[in-house]
Amino acid sequence: MAAADHIHSAEDARRLAKRRLPWMVFDYIDGAAGRETGITRNRAALDALTLRPRILRDVSQRSLATTVFGAPADRPFGIAPMGMCNLSCPGADLMLARLARDFKVPHGVSTVASTALEQIIDVAEGHAWFQIYFSGDGSGTFKLVERARDAGYETLVVTVDVPEVGRRPRELRRGFKMPFRIGPSQFIDFALHPRWSISTLLNGRPDMANFQMPGYSFDRTESRAKANWDTLARMRDMWPGKLVVKGVLDVEDAVRLKENGSDAIQVSSHGARQLESAPTPVDALLAIREAVGPDYPLFFDSGLRSGEDALKLLVHGADFCFFGRILQFAMAAGGEAGLRQMWSVLGDEMSIAMAQTGMTGLHAA
Repeated sequence: MAAADHIHSAEDARRLAKRRLPWMVFDYIDGAAGRETGITRNRAALDALTLRPRILRDVSQRSLATTVFGAPADRPFGIAPMGMCNLSCPGADLMLARLARDFKVPHGVSTVASTALEQIIDVAEGHAWFQIYFSGDGSGTFKLVERARDAGYETLVVTVDVPEVGRRPRELRRGFKMPFRIGPSQFIDFALHPRWSISTLLNGRPDMANFQMPGYSFDRTESRAKANWDTLARMRDMWPGKLVVKGVLDVEDAVRLKENGSDAIQVSSHGARQLESAPTPVDALLAIREAVGPDYPLFFDSGLRSGEDALKLLVHGADFCFFGRILQFAMAAGGEAGLRQMWSVLGDEMSIAMAQTGMTGLHAA
């Protein structure tokens, strides 16, 4: 039986990925800041949200379709921007791009993707949003924004919650660095996971593809602390399409973003990878929705593990949701078949939860 056939939940994908990935790579994907209590609180907040079961409603015909910025989408959830996806398995970025193409959902293309931003949007047939970090003095940042614009991206996602890269002890203990630095412990790690190591060797070491341009290099640990409201205003002025600000957890900041011309906010704690003691995105979403009103687009990511999770957020104020880590785990577990199986599971979970709660359709963003 193929590995994908064993994926019936996000927990299955994570369990299989943990077996197959080197410890260093698994802990990079799975880890969080500090003692990782942020993940625990995020999960508790998601679990505390409930849905309202309804009975004796004809829910035989249900649709997961919605719209995002007026464009049709076959699902109310998309793919969160994730760096270095090809670490989960070779070709992962393009697997995600093909999924986005087939379901007409946004694929968040990370600044630190393993595949060039131009290739991803081409494979996704336009169903891609480019995510940008401000780093260093900003010169490279704005070059990348211009490059994304020229490549045909219509939505820019400005991630603002990483002025300094959070300390993730699991990652540090494993000696994770990009590019890889191979010491004795990493050599043993890779040797004990030969399927991943041989496949990665045959397909070429994953690298940060968007920075392979003249006169520019990128350090993932470089300070991003110089970004301010003027930086965002400059991006707003130079970006002709939709501008989404990701990593927002504060009501005052959210109101200011709305007033300053941001087209949407993505409520996120970066998967609890940056600030261990940040408020839960669930609590932040509820407060921000009340502050910005019912019509302003709010997106959500961080810690979603099922289609039912996503439905809870949609019912409680989100217009669209994004899945992250679990898609990498599914690819690590079973390649493209694993990803498609996980995606199918998410859709089934949401559809069944909709039936249980008397819903036949979803609102649009």
